[in-house]
Amino acid sequence: MKLKQRVVLLAILLVIFIFTKVFLIDNLDTSAANREDQRAFQRMLAGLRVALDPRLEHTLQSPWEIAAQWVVPREVYPEDTPELGAVMHAMTTKKIVKADVGYKGTQLKALLILEGGQKVVFKPKRYARDYIVEGEPYAGYDRHNAEVAAFHLDRILGFRRAPLVVGRFVNLRTEIKPVATEQLLGTFMTVGNNTCFYGKCYYCRETEPACADGDIMEGSVTLWLPDVWPLQKHRHPWGRTYREGKLARWEYDESYCDAVKKTSPYDSGPRLLDIIDTAIFDYLIGNADRHHYESFQDDEGASMLILLDNAKSFGNPALDERSILAPLYQCCIIRVSTWNRLNYLKNGVLKSALKTAMSHDPISPVLSDPHLDALDQRLLSILATVKQCTDQFGPDVVLVEDRMTLSHL
Repeated sequence: MKLKQRVVLLAILLVIFIFTKVFLIDNLDTSAANREDQRAFQRMLAGLRVALDPRLEHTLQSPWEIAAQWVVPREVYPEDTPELGAVMHAMTTKKIVKADVGYKGTQLKALLILEGGQKVVFKPKRYARDYIVEGEPYAGYDRHNAEVAAFHLDRILGFRRAPLVVGRFVNLRTEIKPVATEQLLGTFMTVGNNTCFYGKCYYCRETEPACADGDIMEGSVTLWLPDVWPLQKHRHPWGRTYREGKLARWEYDESYCDAVKKTSPYDSGPRLLDIIDTAIFDYLIGNADRHHYESFQDDEGASMLILLDNAKSFGNPALDERSILAPLYQCCIIRVSTWNRLNYLKNGVLKSALKTAMSHDPISPVLSDPHLDALDQRLLSILATVKQCTDQFGPDVVLVEDRMTLSHL
């Protein structure tokens, strides 16, 4: 065989090799990843119901020790959590040994210490389930039931970035007042036959207390993250100005995402994709109030965006605030795993899954039917937004493969 023929043959073989690598092997890898996404989705559905059961088998650890060990840089809790029901049972039943004001933030809350030394944040009920919050998408008081629903949505989406939340009824007279600090106790009052308190916060007013039904107050408790994982606060790149007539840059600059991509920590690592996951999460729950976000300190952009403080959600089921999705439609990228999960939740699956997940909560029903219906409608809007992106830029640009190895050793 002549040298020229050999070169041509080698070139043909090289082309065949490259074709096999790109179109066959890579597709096999993608198919394997997609199959794993589907298996993870089925595992999630199988574990949706969380019965609040005090039993902890095969361990001598307390529920608080178990929950603390779950936390790693990319997850608050693992996919497989057989002890979740026991931890949540402890959150809703353990004796309150201390109660204090929740100073930080704009909204009323209390800091409780439960038996065993575990801190939780208690947010009181302010609205009936069918109450519609009118006005701006971030208007109104915090919604305690929104925290519960958002936690379970986090489970369903497979993010696992929200601290544990469960509903709880507390007796203000017998459980809170005897162990309350002077600061908290000084904000208690009686309105009619109801015990009330107004706490201390930026918007806390003596004229706007939260009131129990008699002495019994419904609320949510959020598990405090372990102190060994200190938090770092960041300004959200798509945050609002909250000033009438003054727009943030992202609200008028369609190329804004290009500037974000050049800024740390969004120029590398998972943070920008976390922002987009969070935009999807927030759009589903109607949360237009994420002006800041938290990650773990000294993470150099590697840790997750933690889904804290989701109470400005589920205010108006008829309001679909599309601007919440700005990170998605301006950047036009999304994780493949997130895209797969959203598609699995079509055709009423999301509503059904969330209803099932919340069914064992002490304050069930957590959401009214209009809010559950709104989730399915908003999901369709998200899917349509991604399709517009793929039609414009192609799926290879829009769908990003980013599966980070998680460790709970």
